[in-house]
Amino acid sequence: MNRTPQAHVPLDLLTADPHPVWARLRELGEVVWVPEIDGWVTVTRAAAAAVMRDARSFTVDDPRFSTSRIVGASMLSTDGAAHTAHRRPWADGFRPVAVRDRFTEALRQEIDRLLDDLAEAAEPDLRTGLAAPLATAAMAQALGLSGLEVGQVLDWYRAMVAGVDEVTRGGEPPAAALRAMAGIRHHVAHALSEPASGSVLSDAAAAGGDPAVLAADVAVLLFGGVDTAESMTAIAAHHLLSHPDALRAVAADPALLPGAVQESLRLEPAATRVDRYATADVELAGAAVRAGDLVVVSLSAANRDPAVFDDPDTFDIHRENADQHLSFAIGPHYCLGVHLTTLQTTLALTLLLERFPGIRAAGPLPPVQGFVFRKPLAVPVLLG
Repeated sequence: MNRTPQAHVPLDLLTADPHPVWARLRELGEVVWVPEIDGWVTVTRAAAAAVMRDARSFTVDDPRFSTSRIVGASMLSTDGAAHTAHRRPWADGFRPVAVRDRFTEALRQEIDRLLDDLAEAAEPDLRTGLAAPLATAAMAQALGLSGLEVGQVLDWYRAMVAGVDEVTRGGEPPAAALRAMAGIRHHVAHALSEPASGSVLSDAAAAGGDPAVLAADVAVLLFGGVDTAESMTAIAAHHLLSHPDALRAVAADPALLPGAVQESLRLEPAATRVDRYATADVELAGAAVRAGDLVVVSLSAANRDPAVFDDPDTFDIHRENADQHLSFAIGPHYCLGVHLTTLQTTLALTLLLERFPGIRAAGPLPPVQGFVFRKPLAVPVLLG
């Protein structure tokens, strides 16, 4: 079957640094067939947005969808009325004002506690000492999991992320991911049997969410929320520490921080891709996509499209259109937790720089890496 344009891409290159690969593919067209993925890859912002906005032609509702093979049907793996039914009970709890009012003070207290611990650490690491535990605590509070040890929530999250990564590479759902899902179902049922907790989960149940359905969405929100927020904070810190002039500018003028966070999201999204499946034969940016074809929407490629972003490989905290990135997707599946994750990262970095204005990298930083979910292995720092 003729698939053009076409390019071979060793998958290890996408794990290490996908950006030169996307630049090479972009010279061939906006949508390129990659045999190693057995699907099309969008490499421009316009093509990515067109796919994500058109749920009738490009659906997530397919048995190959990696997340659904582990958690079952959820807001992430359904479209149309089913997707609305999954998403609606959660919507009010994740609106901007609700997030600000419900989470700001609790996040501030948690960040202060974590910064106290960092100050005492022999080798402080912003990923394991700040980004990961903060993201876990925030989602545990939101999802009514606060009665659990943070370690248990992290174990579930890590098993889910590893499972999605394995399935995306063509493997079977790992047993650890399936056990994590069983644990989440059990805890959600228990949490909903208790008096109302004031969590977003209890609000979703009160809004008519079915407990069996809510469990799948809790799993999606847990691994998506923890991973996105952890990566956002760790990567933004990594970018600032790797660019001392930008770090000094933000420390001197905190009003620059929101723009720096958006630029960090643009340059290196936590999740590199979202997958869709063609529901019928369709032309996409000149490519003849067949019914059933996998279409990988590369968020990392869209975010460095030179037709939209000048000098796209440069970290520029003054970039005026940084917020046109697609790191939170677009269309019906726009990230539900965008306001909570953004609040976490912005507040964490604000308080970090207030407490440790002389912070700097403790030597060369480990690179950002990952096939689907990207982050640095560590962000070691000297606190000054």
